[in-house]
Amino acid sequence: MAAERPGLWFGFGFCGFGQAPGSGRGLQVLRPEPLRGSGADICRVHPSWSYTALLTRAGQVELSGAARGTAGGCRDAWASETLLVLLRAPPGPEQGPELQAWAPRAALRGEPLWARTLGPEAERADGEDCESQVGPLPLLPGARAYVSPLPPFYRPLAPELRARRLELGAEHALLLSVGGQVFSWGAGRHGQLGHGSLEAEPEPRPVEALQGLPVAQVAAGGWHSASVSEAGDVYIWGWNESGQLALPARSLVEGRKTFPGADGDGATAESGAGGAADAPFIAVQPFPALLDLPLGADAVAVSCGSRHTAVVTRKYGQLGLGDTASWDRPRRVDYFVDNRLRVRAVHCGPWSTYVCAVEWVRS
Repeated sequence: MAAERPGLWFGFGFCGFGQAPGSGRGLQVLRPEPLRGSGADICRVHPSWSYTALLTRAGQVELSGAARGTAGGCRDAWASETLLVLLRAPPGPEQGPELQAWAPRAALRGEPLWARTLGPEAERADGEDCESQVGPLPLLPGARAYVSPLPPFYRPLAPELRARRLELGAEHALLLSVGGQVFSWGAGRHGQLGHGSLEAEPEPRPVEALQGLPVAQVAAGGWHSASVSEAGDVYIWGWNESGQLALPARSLVEGRKTFPGADGDGATAESGAGGAADAPFIAVQPFPALLDLPLGADAVAVSCGSRHTAVVTRKYGQLGLGDTASWDRPRRVDYFVDNRLRVRAVHCGPWSTYVCAVEWVRS
């Protein structure tokens, strides 16, 4: 029987602002490296473009990169370029947690842009393992509202949605209900809403292509989306400019020419220079498409960056994603397999990836 040591966080990707991936040396970290400093104490990682918020098991938030600073007494954090949101512990036994929004460059000094005390019913008591769960933000405790990086910062949700998880992309939102149903709203010009069109949706609308399919997790990238079903299947849709959907991408193939029309499932399709005999590439996938993982692997987690996607599979906790060469098919990150590390969680920033992994130890 295998015993597990405490999880460690690793980072790789763009590091031009010194925002925590690996050693932080240079503009890019090309292979996974343990996070410098108190990597073993990190509970959650919340990356934005130019800085990263690290939450420790002791409840301290540490900022690295273009924004710096520390704050204690924190339950969770959520980072964007325009807003840093902290969920602070209740100041007293009869009070709920406090939600604070900060300008990232304020270094957590002075007063927040705004603060709101949540009701006592919002106090979390779910016993989540912080290494395997991303946390509630931007969905607030109690699942009745969420935080937005643009005004109004506090946005209520219709109670009938019964939200379990909420993810924000650059211009859209995905909500996973308690019953495993997926809703989306916001801008749709890249097909990121999954409704089969490029139209915007001002209010949450169920993704009909996933109706009747119990979903366990959702992820919102810059302009694409993904979900993992309870059976371990990954469905992905939206913009495919860099092959982030694991579908043939125009930008990765030379000598392309436009092929009029679309394929059978409504995706915007074009063909290569060889004509119709070549496989069409996909610019926009407006309906959820089943991701063909290598060796028929089942997925347990998915995360999306601006133009990349990471999937954790059930077998050995392996991780598959594209590298700096921009791939339009899944590739395994051999670092974790070679070092006998089992991936527990993955969290993509806009241009970086963070992974929590544990070492296998035979008893």
